[in-house]
Amino acid sequence: MTPAARLEAAIALLADIDSNPRRPADAVANDFFRSRRYIGGGDRRAISERSWAVIRARRRLGWWLGPHNDTPRMLVAASLMLEGGKLAALADIFTGGKFAPHALTGEERSLLHRLEGRNLNHHSMPDAVRLEIPDWIEPLFVAQFGDAMRTEIGALDRPAPLDLRVNTLKATREDVIAALASEGIATEPAKFSPWGLRAQGRQMLTTGKAFTEGLVEIQDEGSQLVAMLVDAHPGMRVADYCAGAGGKTLAIAMRMNNRGHIVACDVSAPRLAGAVRRLRRAGVHNVEQHLIVPGDKWAKRSAGKYDRVLVDAPCTGTGTWRRNPDARQRLSEKDLQELLPKQAAILDAASRLVRAGGKLVYATCSLLAQENEDQVNAFLSRYPDFRARHLPENWPTGPGPAMALTPARHDTDGFFAAVLERGKSEAGA
Repeated sequence: MTPAARLEAAIALLADIDSNPRRPADAVANDFFRSRRYIGGGDRRAISERSWAVIRARRRLGWWLGPHNDTPRMLVAASLMLEGGKLAALADIFTGGKFAPHALTGEERSLLHRLEGRNLNHHSMPDAVRLEIPDWIEPLFVAQFGDAMRTEIGALDRPAPLDLRVNTLKATREDVIAALASEGIATEPAKFSPWGLRAQGRQMLTTGKAFTEGLVEIQDEGSQLVAMLVDAHPGMRVADYCAGAGGKTLAIAMRMNNRGHIVACDVSAPRLAGAVRRLRRAGVHNVEQHLIVPGDKWAKRSAGKYDRVLVDAPCTGTGTWRRNPDARQRLSEKDLQELLPKQAAILDAASRLVRAGGKLVYATCSLLAQENEDQVNAFLSRYPDFRARHLPENWPTGPGPAMALTPARHDTDGFFAAVLERGKSEAGA
């Protein structure tokens, strides 16, 4: 494809993303490229990189362009200009020729000309614009991080690394490093997780032998640490109450060395079905799946029977905005207000599964206290038979009442996790 055709494709992809505001951008992009199989790998990367550069800078580009000019084509054009482009060179691409973007109008030329020699950031931008976050959420982040807010939220603007988890059911970390190296994929041990690896640069991992044979899974290091906090041992009964596609389920099963019993629960049948292939590939065979439905009697029959229960609660996902920069544009204050009672209800329901002396781990991939510390404190006030357990001195992120990871401080996704232990004299009822 010519440079002009790549830009026209990026404009079309961004238009598709705009027309599907409730769908994740990567899902829209997958459909976009699937319907255009003639686009080769190099062109696909170039189109994706340009599109994601726009998505990551959407508020700042819109600030420069104004509310009536932030169309996909103008966002792409402005992103090129603010990267040091020249209007004359841009006009040579926006020609209206075959497979090229439509020619620039006089009004568009005038607007883009004002961007020549400018940078993406500007000192007069409001913090919410510069940090690419919704206006309503800025006070919540200020309350959470104080003077460090700009640093903490600014780190969300950087692309996330590719983290992997070694499947110790099949190989050691050293074995997997060597296996990936033979495929041309350089990795190094993760900073915190004993199972973790960090790949260098962009890598095509999923088609390689190490992945297809189940030696390694793609999993952020923070997610691995949540699975570690569950502290499941061989022979235990464990419930992963919001298991989704099974990433943490796999890590817990590995920690249990395939011994004991795990129930992976979720309200979504497609998500549970998607985990089956991953479980098989990893060689995991101590997991049972359970679909939670209205009127389900399983929870009542299972009350007080589990040594460990993990609640990886549905949340705003603010801690994953490095990976999902479009999500910050979709998130509304209403979304947060609807999530809070849902999280509390899930936590209440899951707590009934915990046996006396067992542990409930509450986790989110959110940076907001409303979804994290506030939920835990409210739960403990409702259930005095539970108490919060401090993390041990040797915990990778240090001791404390809960694990709070951020991209700025730990270079992981943002994760929160608290361990809540049920008193030994109490029974789950």
